[in-house]
Amino acid sequence: MIHLQQENVQKSIQQVANCIMIAAQTAPKGRGMDCLSIKTINEQEKNELIALMKKISKQENAAFFFRDAENIQQSDAVILVGCQSEMRGLNCGLCGHTHCTKKPYNQPCTFNITDLGIALGSAVSTAMQFKIDNRIMYSAGKAAAELNLLGKEISCIFAIPISVSKKNIYFDRQ
Repeated sequence: MIHLQQENVQKSIQQVANCIMIAAQTAPKGRGMDCLSIKTINEQEKNELIALMKKISKQENAAFFFRDAENIQQSDAVILVGCQSEMRGLNCGLCGHTHCTKKPYNQPCTFNITDLGIALGSAVSTAMQFKIDNRIMYSAGKAAAELNLLGKEISCIFAIPISVSKKNIYFDRQ
């Protein structure tokens, strides 16, 4: 049996979280424009996130928010990755509007959402390389956006909780 000192495990988790954030930040971006905001939340923010997720679960009758809140509680760290709504000025129409100026302010540009997806893939790929259990969570991201954990200008957020345990806490969930 391997005995790891908890202090060393926590330091390693923080180092891996930093590598995950770097991977998200350095992911390719459309037109070379960075619209991402990335951070690891602190314990107080984590507790606020859990409380709001449980509240949303009751308000919206969405049991998966409660299940995910329990996973967040068990997680060793939670990384948020979000994108701004700013327009790229391409007038491409991919968002469903004929011109960028016709897009509602809080609707992210399609290129920003694409950049967010690429960053999330890069982030969880890095977690996988370190053999750190993880999951991409819309539910925790929605609650993080309501709490403005990445700022008011970040309208679309996903969370990546990470865990080091004997069994993957994000697998075989009910």
